[in-house]
Amino acid sequence: MITAIALVDWLVVGEIPLGFLYLAPMLIVGAVLEPWQIGAVAAVCTFLAEIFDDLPWTLRTGLSRLVLYFAAFLGTGLFVREVNRNRRIVLEQLREIERQRDARREAEEQLRSLIESSPAAIVTAEGDGKVLMANEAAHRLLVVPQGELPGKTIHRYLPSLTNVVRHEASRQYFRSVMQARGQRDDGETFLADICFSTYRTNAGLRLTVMVLDTSEEFRTQEVLGLHQLLAGSRIAIGAVSHEIRNVSGAIAAVHQNLAHSGLLAGSKDFDALGNLISALERIASINLRQSSNQAAEIDLSALIDELKIVVTPSLQEEDIEAHWTVEPGLPPVWADRPSLMQVFLNLITNSIRALSKGSDRLLSVTARNGGSQVVVEVSDNGGGVAHPEHLFRPFQAGAEATGLGLYLSRAFMRSFGGELHYHPVPNGACFVVNLTPALSSGQE
Repeated sequence: MITAIALVDWLVVGEIPLGFLYLAPMLIVGAVLEPWQIGAVAAVCTFLAEIFDDLPWTLRTGLSRLVLYFAAFLGTGLFVREVNRNRRIVLEQLREIERQRDARREAEEQLRSLIESSPAAIVTAEGDGKVLMANEAAHRLLVVPQGELPGKTIHRYLPSLTNVVRHEASRQYFRSVMQARGQRDDGETFLADICFSTYRTNAGLRLTVMVLDTSEEFRTQEVLGLHQLLAGSRIAIGAVSHEIRNVSGAIAAVHQNLAHSGLLAGSKDFDALGNLISALERIASINLRQSSNQAAEIDLSALIDELKIVVTPSLQEEDIEAHWTVEPGLPPVWADRPSLMQVFLNLITNSIRALSKGSDRLLSVTARNGGSQVVVEVSDNGGGVAHPEHLFRPFQAGAEATGLGLYLSRAFMRSFGGELHYHPVPNGACFVVNLTPALSSGQE
């Protein structure tokens, strides 16, 4: 193109300058060349425009034309180059915006799917408690027809959240978990674990709430607690009845001896005492046995993991080093889960009490497969037991508590076919829990 323009400029006769035509190739080279290359092309075009025009050349006018030509050509090329560069930058930014838009749309879709498929009730509300968004689980939990929860006040269903965002101007944000009562749309009350957080947007304060209905879990815990209380009460009353029978038997023997001697013959008080002894024996003869109808297959490894979670804070507080050894592949065992947990807790509590009196405190819990039985050993280096023959007797003299802990623990174990016994070790104590594998228990 430069050559063609130069040829036309050379052939055209007259005083009409055609140097402005070199702006066309400068528009093209400005889009593809580097600045120094654009400058070189501008210099060539300036030279050709000055050579082939018919204007007189003097130092003053010719030099001015050269400068103007070169400035015009170079400026045009650099301008086009900058415009083209800006165009590429804008296009790249547009592509990046589109990628971010697609990524946000995909993330929003995934988040929406996660929220809608979540079994937990998830609600987003304004600072005044007005519901903005609620998933399907929230509508089911609060017994509200699908899609009708937005626009209602969350405080109506979860009154405990009333004070969380009382002052919208407050800069204090909340991220917490609490257990509180909730109310369904039909007026029914339920117990809930509530995870909530507040955050601020351009539209104001926002509240996000995740609610889990724990009513069934609460009922289960209460039923298990009642079962455990009744089981322990039956065993404790049985132990008391046993002791009363022993005492009343001794009193009855003395009463019979006095009756045979004839010393108190005809005494109404003596005859009344005999009637009282008979009544006391009838009361003590009540047989309250621990039922094993709550026994089931138990994953012993999982139960020991839960036990570790429960007792670890107490062990750390007493500076007791604990060793937990669970043999891999232990079979399920036949037991009443709450009762078995109570047995382990009682044994470890006794070990903590014994270890609190010494130094270099060590507790060891070992679970292994003993063939026909699964064996769990709880041992410590707390000095051992002075009179092991009295360990499992109720109401032991000198006991730090009621004296029923080990008695009840053994009774619990025997109620579902297990056993608990004591094994002395050097400078310590070891209690051995024997459990029957579920596959060999004969239970379904």
